[in-house]
Amino acid sequence: MNHEHKWWHRSVVYQIYPRSFYDADGDGIGDLAGIIRKLDYLALLGVGVLWLCPVYASPNDDNGYDIADYYRIMDEFGTMDDMDRLIAEAGRRGMKIMMDVVANHTSDEHRWFCEARTSPDNPYHDYYIWTKQPNDLMSVFGGSAWQYEPRLDEYYLHLFSRKQPDLNWANPQVRREIVDVLTFWLEKGVGGFRFDVIDLIGKIPEQRIIANGPRLHDYVLELNEDGFGQYDDILTVGEAWGATPQTGVRWSDPESRQLSMIFQFGHLTLDQARVGGEKWDIIPYDLRELKTVLSRWQTELYGRGWNSLFWNNHDLPRAVSRFGDDGRYRVESAKMLATVLHGMAGTPYIYQGEEIGMTNVRFTDIADYRDIETLNMYRDRLAAGYRPQGLMAAIYAKSRDNARTPMQWDTSEHAGFSAGTPWIKVNPNYWDINALSAVEDKDSVFHYYRRLVALRKTADWLVYGSYELLLPDHGQLFAYCRRYEREEYLVFGNFSGLTLTIDPAELRLGARSVPLLNNYPDPTLGENGVIRPWETAIIKL
Repeated sequence: MNHEHKWWHRSVVYQIYPRSFYDADGDGIGDLAGIIRKLDYLALLGVGVLWLCPVYASPNDDNGYDIADYYRIMDEFGTMDDMDRLIAEAGRRGMKIMMDVVANHTSDEHRWFCEARTSPDNPYHDYYIWTKQPNDLMSVFGGSAWQYEPRLDEYYLHLFSRKQPDLNWANPQVRREIVDVLTFWLEKGVGGFRFDVIDLIGKIPEQRIIANGPRLHDYVLELNEDGFGQYDDILTVGEAWGATPQTGVRWSDPESRQLSMIFQFGHLTLDQARVGGEKWDIIPYDLRELKTVLSRWQTELYGRGWNSLFWNNHDLPRAVSRFGDDGRYRVESAKMLATVLHGMAGTPYIYQGEEIGMTNVRFTDIADYRDIETLNMYRDRLAAGYRPQGLMAAIYAKSRDNARTPMQWDTSEHAGFSAGTPWIKVNPNYWDINALSAVEDKDSVFHYYRRLVALRKTADWLVYGSYELLLPDHGQLFAYCRRYEREEYLVFGNFSGLTLTIDPAELRLGARSVPLLNNYPDPTLGENGVIRPWETAIIKL
C-alpha cells in the first residue's frame, strides 16, 4: 500500500437513521437529543465516525432526502444548538460526525425552487433543469421524471419524487452554493460528508445521460479543491450505484483529489443484474458471483484507491435477513457476515441495529409501511394486475422500511425507542433482539462487533494487507487470505446452514494455525476440516 495512512483507514463508521434511532422527547420520532443520550453505547461499540442521514429542514416527502434548508435543523429533530452539542459530545468520546449531503436535488419547498418557478427570468430558475419538450426519462420512484409547471408552461426534472427537483450542476452558482453548505458544516467541526447519489450530478437529461456524465469528476474535483479540501483530513464518501472498480480507483485515488471512497453496489444488485431483473424481483443470489464482485474491488483498488465495506444501509434490507439466516442461526450468521466483511481491506460501515442482529420486518397491512418507494410500487403493480400476496412478499424482502423500523433498545413498550407512538411500527421481535440484552450477553452479536472494531485499530494486516480469494468456485464457503509483511491470515465464512468438509490444506491450515476470532465456542477446523452451519473464523496461519 503506497498511499499515506489516514485516520479513517482504521475507523469504523456507524450509520444513524435519526428518525428511527432514539426519541428523547416522546413525539414518536427520533431526534438529536436521543442520539446524544446513546453516545456512550456507541462509544462502547468502539466506532469512530457517526454518519447521520439528513437532519436538515425538510417537508419529509422522502424522509429528509428532500431538503428545504441546508442551514437549519428539522424541527422534529431539534435545534442547531442540539446539533452543536452532538458534535461536541461525540468529539469528547473520540467520535466524528459525518453529515449526509443531498446535492443532486432539493425539496420543491426550498427557497431556490420557490423562486425558480416564478419566472424564467428569475436568477434561480437556472438552478434547476427545465424543458418545453420532455423526453421519456422515468423517475426512480415511478412515473415520468418530468413534472409540468403550469405557471411557466415548462417541465422540471425530478429523478426521484416530484417534490425533489434536480439541481442544475452546469450552473457554476449552484456549485458555489453547495461549497458554501460544506464550508458552513466544516466550520461547525464535522469530520466528513456522505454525498447522496453523487454520480447523478453530471447528468445531461436531453441526451438521456443520467449517471456518470462527462463533467461529473470535474464537479467533484471542484468540491474538493474549493470546499472540503481546504480542511485537514476530511472523510468523504460518495454514493455511486453504477460504479466499477475502474471508476472506483478514479474516485478514491488520492492523486485524483476527489473523494476518500465511494459506496459501490455491485454485490447488492446481483439479482437486478440478471436479464430482466428489477429491484422487487426475488431472485436468490449465487455466492460465487458475490465472491467475484467483492474480490474484484479488493484486488483492483489495492494500493491505488480505498474501499468502503457494507452489507446494508437505510435503503437496503437487513443483512442477516438477506444473506444470513434470521431464524435458527441468526446470531451465528450475523457474526459470520460481520467477519467476512470486516476482514477485508477498506472502511467498514455498520448500519444501526446491525450490531445486534436486527432483522427485516413483516407488516401484514400495507398501511403500516411509510416508504414512498414501497407505497408507489405497491400501488402501480396492483393496478397492473399483480397479486397482493406476491407484492407483500417482495416488500418483506426488499422494502427500505426493513431498515427503518425503530432501533430496538430493550423489552419495554415500543422497544424502548419512544414513550409515544412511533412514526413507524416496531418490529415485534424486539423481545428477543434488543441492545440491552446484547450488551449484557458477552457472547452476543454486539460484543462480537466490538472485537472486530477493536482489531482494526491495532492490526496492520487487516488495514493494509493484500487479498487473495480461495476456493472461488465453492458454492457455500467464502474464504480468503490477507498478507502483510511476513504475516498471513485466513478469513472464512460458511454462507449456508450446511455442515461442510474442507481439506485443511486447501485453506492453508496447519498445526500452528491460531484462531483469533470465531463464532463457535470450540473451533475444530484445524483438526478435521469440518465447518459447521454459518461458522466463521479469522485464523493466523
